[in-house]
Amino acid sequence: MQTACQAVQHQKGRRQYNKLRNLLKDPRHDCTVFANEFQQHCYLPREKGESMEKWQTRNIYNAAAWYHNHCLGQMPVVMVTEDEDAIRQYGNETEGVFVISFKNYLDNFWPDLKAAHELFDSIVQARRERESESQENHGKEYPEHLPVEILEAGIKSGRYLQGTLNVNKHRAQLEAFVRLQGFGSKNTELQSDILVYGPKARNRAIHGDVVVVELLPVHEWKGRTVALCENETEDKAPADTTGDPMPTGKVVGIIQKNWRDYVVTFPSKEEIQSQGRNAQKVLVTPWDYRIPKIRISTQQAEALQEFRVVVRIDSWESTSLYPNGHFVRVLGRIGDLEGEIAAILVENSICAAPFSEIQMSEMPVSSPKNPWKVSPEEVKKRLDLRESHLIFSIDPKGCEDVDDALSVRTLPNGNLELGVHIADVTHFVPANSYTDVEARARATTYYLADRRYDMLPAVLSAHLCSLLSGVDRYAVSVLWELEKESLETLRVQYSRTLIRSAYKLEYETAQALLDGDTSVVGDILELQSLDEGTRQKKVAELVWAISKLTDIARHVRAKRDRCGALELEGIEIRVQLDDKRNIHDLIPKQPLEVHETVAECMILANHWVAKRISQDFPHQALLRQHPPPRQEFFTELRECASAKGFSIDTRSNKALAESLDRANDPSDPIVNKLLRSMATHAMSNALYFSTGSCPEEQFHHYGLALEKYTHFTSPIRRYADILVHRLLMAATLRETTGDVKDNIMSNKDLEELCRHINNRNRAAQRAQKQSTELFQCMYFRDRSAESDERCVADGVIYSIRTNGVLVFVPRYGIKGAAYMKNKEGLVISCQGAGSCQWKPGSLHRSQHKITSTTTTGDSVTLSLFDHITVRILVQSSRCHAESIKLEIIRNAPLHTAHTQAAHRSSHVVKSELVKEVSQSAEEAQRAQERARLEVMDEESREFCQTKGPSLYQLLEEIRELALLDVTEDIRT
Repeated sequence: MQTACQAVQHQKGRRQYNKLRNLLKDPRHDCTVFANEFQQHCYLPREKGESMEKWQTRNIYNAAAWYHNHCLGQMPVVMVTEDEDAIRQYGNETEGVFVISFKNYLDNFWPDLKAAHELFDSIVQARRERESESQENHGKEYPEHLPVEILEAGIKSGRYLQGTLNVNKHRAQLEAFVRLQGFGSKNTELQSDILVYGPKARNRAIHGDVVVVELLPVHEWKGRTVALCENETEDKAPADTTGDPMPTGKVVGIIQKNWRDYVVTFPSKEEIQSQGRNAQKVLVTPWDYRIPKIRISTQQAEALQEFRVVVRIDSWESTSLYPNGHFVRVLGRIGDLEGEIAAILVENSICAAPFSEIQMSEMPVSSPKNPWKVSPEEVKKRLDLRESHLIFSIDPKGCEDVDDALSVRTLPNGNLELGVHIADVTHFVPANSYTDVEARARATTYYLADRRYDMLPAVLSAHLCSLLSGVDRYAVSVLWELEKESLETLRVQYSRTLIRSAYKLEYETAQALLDGDTSVVGDILELQSLDEGTRQKKVAELVWAISKLTDIARHVRAKRDRCGALELEGIEIRVQLDDKRNIHDLIPKQPLEVHETVAECMILANHWVAKRISQDFPHQALLRQHPPPRQEFFTELRECASAKGFSIDTRSNKALAESLDRANDPSDPIVNKLLRSMATHAMSNALYFSTGSCPEEQFHHYGLALEKYTHFTSPIRRYADILVHRLLMAATLRETTGDVKDNIMSNKDLEELCRHINNRNRAAQRAQKQSTELFQCMYFRDRSAESDERCVADGVIYSIRTNGVLVFVPRYGIKGAAYMKNKEGLVISCQGAGSCQWKPGSLHRSQHKITSTTTTGDSVTLSLFDHITVRILVQSSRCHAESIKLEIIRNAPLHTAHTQAAHRSSHVVKSELVKEVSQSAEEAQRAQERARLEVMDEESREFCQTKGPSLYQLLEEIRELALLDVTEDIRT
């Protein structure tokens, strides 16, 4: 009811009210808000002297009674309240209207819902403990937060600064940084983040909160830690391990608490006993190092010691050292693959549930007996390209979801026509349908190391929206008329089309045809049944088309290069599958010109669509911006490059691109890869935004060197592309369609949705990285580091710290810390190219090198980009994710003569890693998995949420991360 919602706002605050409103607005929850205060028979005026709470309770009861009578008493109405006076007053007043407490509601209406009862008990216990604690503790551990009015006035005056708190996971007890945002950041000359040093200065703010900080006097400023940190729980930093002083402040208030579900681990039995008098009150340790310990009340502490558990934070009072929370649910056993994957999903707020029946009911029917067909009505509405255009796709081997296709032909006037054809997902996903709402909530497809979680049901992504050869498909096409000699654009057309792809080519096949190698013709399935004469004619047509596409792509790329387009370092791999669709190998993707051909065509389409939708909707178009990076972020890149004698100019994207091209060591290609990786790390995040939210001069895409850019080419796996498709259709069909504007969002709503999509994209990147690290650790954990040769590898130093070095291991794509000084204060000593030992001594660090000198006079110096031999170990942790640890065993390369060969096969071993870990985990679950599969019917097996070993093929679908926009993770 309207009054109930307003009661939440009055009693719990705006944040809780907004959460409630968002839940009610979500169509998946099937809720309706009854505006009872605008209904004649439901509204009761407030009586003189009546409190707000009593008046709201009276109004809610009156509306409940009216609604019960309105429904002719055919169904009971339940009013849930914790107000005991209201229960006594109204509980027996109207038959069929129940006024009861939440506990009675659960007991009487949901007696078998065990999880809900446990959750309720946990919340009640936490509340009692919190009340008891507030009565016992009168001393304050932290200062009180300032009132909102004072915070807002201070931000406007420039006294306080607002930003998001980011805790350093390697020094979580000490270091956090606030990146400025909003009005307050415009009134200061600060060019760096603000350091918040120590828990007292953090003042109960949690990682991710939007906070208000007050700068400390300059003489109290501190420097960030520059030493490697082995123990993330250390609460002291040696005085000589910090850098130059930087702006330092303290948190004086919190604008927005971004609390979420947290994965935690219960302490061991000994730790529980040592925590003191009340065994029911337990300090649990979050999986994420950046989150403080949480105090919860539970009677299940001993039973849950070996499990990952989800908890929520309820409050953090100024009288308490730790936040208070409550138990939510159990995820799985510590160390179990499925339990650890579940932890990653919860930590990143990723929905892994199968699509619901109501969502699947919206999907078109397509089965072997009743295959899907294009409708005659749609044929009339669309531009039919089935007979007039040679359309084909170029994808990695084994790719099944083909969401883009290409065409090129000569027009009657001699000019060329280039076509990019994208699956028309929006035809099957109407705005605000159940499927659309679910896709909007997910925002993207989530790729983990061994599985994926789809944004759309597989009946669309792998079937009806896949532009396979020889079948009719709906598409949205961009067609350019190009001048035959200069290849400059003369005209562009955007249309909903009907296409039939002629060929489904693999990259290697297309490259061979481009190189004039016709021996691959036999591999093209579409040509195998033709006679020789027809085959030769069609091959000639196909070769001409690929060659012409390549010429166009070279021209387009050259234009972007002249404007400063960047080529940054990314990992490109191809999944090789066996006959049973299990992974056989993970092969480094060989750089082919046809890769760039496809990439440039997609970038061109995204660019032109961005221009069109921003022209027609200047204040409500979805674009993608990539701001120029802050110059201070390039400091490490410039310093590292200077160690090799290279100079990196970062004043513009063009200067940076040219500098990186020149920074090439012919004797060691890893140097250029690492420099490009550092440049990537320094980049700002590319973000979606609404054109009405910022001035046009900020639309620019730094990495691609384009004034306007968006995402249009992958609507199967990105919700942003679905929105762009709707905008494009509204822009191009406005004269013929009367209601095309109905589904166009306002600038305010679009900007809010862009923030959600950006947040989900970051979560997808984190989850993918964390799952890869999980598999790496599980792979090395079961091997003997002393005897297994796979645990020894060649490493390259890419950063010097006060107590060690950071090392890149090309063979596995691992980056990690290698210490030169251990906890006992001993330093590393290497005799020539022999093994290394720990001895008493000292370290001396300079800009490009670090020297270890023992008390006996022996010394070893390691410099930037030196190759060393490292042993790969796994650092176990009961409460947190395991991590990779590197140990220097020789200050010389591993098998110098074969170093380059190891680099070329760097990711081959990663395939064995994923495969072996998956197989060992699957053996433990094979029995129940077989039982589950036996009860699944064929239709469910075809369209259910994807999961399991066959998903290795789906890693193909991340090709756009490396191909389509330089890289999609942070730069596009």
